[in-house]
Amino acid sequence: MTPAEDARPGGAPPPIAVSGGDPAGIGPEIAAAAWRALSAAGGPVFAAIGDAALFEAQGAPCARIAQLAEAPAVFARALPVLHRPMAAPARPGRPDPANAPCVIAWIEEAVRLALSGAASAVTTLPINKKALKDGAGFAFPGHTEFLADLCGASAPTMMLAGPTLRVVPVTIHEPLARVPALLSAEAIERAALHAHQALRRDFGLSAPRLAAAGLNPHAGEGGAMGREEIELIAPALERLRAQGLDIAGPLPADAMFHPAARARWDAALCMYHDQALIPFKTLDFDEGVNLTLGLPIVRTSPDHGTAYDIAGRGVASARSLIGALRMAAAMARARRAAAEDATQDGLDGADGEPDAGTRSGPGSGPGSARRAGSGAPTRPDRGSAPGAGDARS
Repeated sequence: MTPAEDARPGGAPPPIAVSGGDPAGIGPEIAAAAWRALSAAGGPVFAAIGDAALFEAQGAPCARIAQLAEAPAVFARALPVLHRPMAAPARPGRPDPANAPCVIAWIEEAVRLALSGAASAVTTLPINKKALKDGAGFAFPGHTEFLADLCGASAPTMMLAGPTLRVVPVTIHEPLARVPALLSAEAIERAALHAHQALRRDFGLSAPRLAAAGLNPHAGEGGAMGREEIELIAPALERLRAQGLDIAGPLPADAMFHPAARARWDAALCMYHDQALIPFKTLDFDEGVNLTLGLPIVRTSPDHGTAYDIAGRGVASARSLIGALRMAAAMARARRAAAEDATQDGLDGADGEPDAGTRSGPGSGPGSARRAGSGAPTRPDRGSAPGAGDARS
């Protein structure tokens, strides 16, 4: 238990730190809507980092707090905000590069709070990378890579999780033409190990099942449509199996995502961004959650962008953000439980390194004893993941 937790009544977890995102997008709108839903439901407690005027403009009562630890005391009646003023007024749908340094600073503060233990997790509201680059020389292709840099993690892994599906792209924000050259055995093995660890530690699956897609159509069809499967992907998967992972593949990507196929695995390892994101957003667009694996902190995000086209109109759905907050709380709770168990057993089980070797038997079907009882998020294909939520802004 961290000092921040120990100081709280009953050892309650610290609040989640929510970085304010692009002021011109739907972030303030969905944050206000998420507060309305979660304050009525009793949590999880979160505090926004950003300009309080953004959230007050959405009609949400706000409490400007000096420290994150003040958030639980006010959460039932007001949205807690660590007030950090913008440089320029926000205009919905019209990003202003002048606010780029502020948006970056809000993310940096959220990460600092999580690394210190003052926040149990970080949930990020959507940003616009071009606006950040134009206004502050932002040098990262996305949130995922920036957060890894802030945390000192060399190679993060993205997971998208929702009520129906979990997917992990091996390469993330890269042009399609560069993917074959960037795809490596090291990247495949790292992403698979991160996914395996997350399914065990954060989602409570004692024997996770992974499925890996091929790169080429029909998974290369025996080399007729490409040799990456034969020369790169299959050998990497064999090495993972030798470490104890249950991982099928390489499989044809076009046949992996129908209901019967999805029942055979808990997460899909995909070779590039759209191979993972197209099926995911088709099935779980409103309730999908973006996670960053391989970090020393829990980070979640709604799985959508700034939505400039509807910003300020009061129609944006907060369901993905609500899911992201609930999933962050559940993951943080599961990590605390795992750390406490490891300490009690005298094991070094909370060092953030992928744990591939400890297994409790072969995988089984939905609803089985494969799910640990740690309060971790449950299997998404049963519709009970923390990503589920009904509030709309």
